[in-house]
Amino acid sequence: MIEIGKRAPAFTLKNQDDEKVQLSGLKGQWVVVYFYPKDDTPGCTVQACDFTASIADFEGLDATVLGISADSTESHRKFIAKHSLAITLLSDPDHAVMEKYGAWGEKNMYGKKSMGIIRSTVLIDPDGKVAHHWPKVQAKGHVDKVRAKLEELQAE
Repeated sequence: MIEIGKRAPAFTLKNQDDEKVQLSGLKGQWVVVYFYPKDDTPGCTVQACDFTASIADFEGLDATVLGISADSTESHRKFIAKHSLAITLLSDPDHAVMEKYGAWGEKNMYGKKSMGIIRSTVLIDPDGKVAHHWPKVQAKGHVDKVRAKLEELQAE
């Protein structure tokens, strides 16, 4: 499970271009890892477009933004092309990384329980430690909260 101040769980996943992305390869910079249920669905599109609209702000704060879902790399490519996204999307089809980050579990939608992806975000510091965790996220407006927390942590 995710704990602030502890080392973020390591991962290697394929991005939209079928290239491997390792968390350890991003050491020395801030990393925003956000987990989302499905490409090209309303809430997920809002979130991805909001991160894209703010990508220059995150780059200015020396932060990389990674979106992770169970969708295929091909699905990610279509999602990126359709919405002109400027973020990296990673594919976790077996939910292994999501489980390590507490982003896979029981969901309750209108009284119906099922297993699924829990929309959440983890902010990882340049040393590879968890700096902040949002365990349950509303897509709209979330990007502003992440950017504000990143600015706050960097000012400390």
